Amino acid sequence: MPMEMQTYRDGRKAADDAAEAIRAALAGLGLPEGVWGSVRPMVTHSGKPYVHLGMMRADAVAKIAEAVGTAEASELPLEAT
Repeated sequence: MPMEMQTYRDGRKAADDAAEAIRAALAGLGLPEGVWGSVRPMVTHSGKPYVHLGMMRADAVAKIAEAVGTAEASELPLEAT
């Protein structure tokens, strides 16, 4: 059964908003566009919103983890390998 257009639009808006929020947050951490440029909003066939973050370098992920306050972040190296 095809989804209704409004369901898609609502899902797309939620995914777009979330993707833009994470892009802004990653840019705010000083991470280059190469890290956050591949963030993409997605909508499933049922209309559920998702955000695909893509593959990220370990040093960028360590910086993200530190920013969100995980205890393990302090144990991760921040320099590129």
